[in-house]
Amino acid sequence: MRGVALDICPKATLADITHDIAPHDILGGALELAAACKYFPHGTVFLCVVDPGVGSSRRAIAADAGGRRFVAPDNGLLTQVFKESAPTRVVELTERKYARPTISRTFEGRDRFAPAAAWLAKGIDIGALGRPVTDWLVLDIPEPHDGAGRMSGVVLRIDRFGNLITNIDRERLVTVASSRPIQIDVAGQPVTKFVATYAEAEPGSICALFGSSDHLEIAAVGGSAAERLGLTRGAAVVVRFDAFP
Repeated sequence: MRGVALDICPKATLADITHDIAPHDILGGALELAAACKYFPHGTVFLCVVDPGVGSSRRAIAADAGGRRFVAPDNGLLTQVFKESAPTRVVELTERKYARPTISRTFEGRDRFAPAAAWLAKGIDIGALGRPVTDWLVLDIPEPHDGAGRMSGVVLRIDRFGNLITNIDRERLVTVASSRPIQIDVAGQPVTKFVATYAEAEPGSICALFGSSDHLEIAAVGGSAAERLGLTRGAAVVVRFDAFP
């Protein structure tokens, strides 16, 4: 994919977000992409491939969103990006002259997506890549719920350190809980230490904090909270503030 892109646009600067997405994990890719893309310059082209449906009838698309451009399979990989920045244009990759002459049924990332992204980086208008799209696949990403003195959410991501990153964001929790103290349970297990940095908790202890994405996360200092607690994505998280005046 790198070779194809550089052959079309030799002046491109290539930067990898991650190669650590689990195979076929579209939701994991969608969350990692949205967490990272906002820190890249406007005009950046994102070549996004988590594609278990490669070679099937699923569409390949390109999109303008948030001042950046994205090339991806139409399988929900852009769900969170579009949620945070509504797309201004989406097209299907139907113009064959912006793909390789032969497209493998098992490696469209190389033969369809990489060329399209490189041509965008070279300056073509996104509309040249194909016909407009007005509907696209959207994943059902869980949202936190609040009421009766508590906020309920789930673990959405587990990073490479084993931190359990939830769908509960700082702004919403602070607004709902106001200045009341909170109690946190993850999958029924209490987390008693709430800190601002990992260093504030004792080595080996389980703590909660707001991480770099400003979402509540559960961490094991110097270890993996996922392994220590035996939890995976989807584990229930409850933040209570009804026990306090």
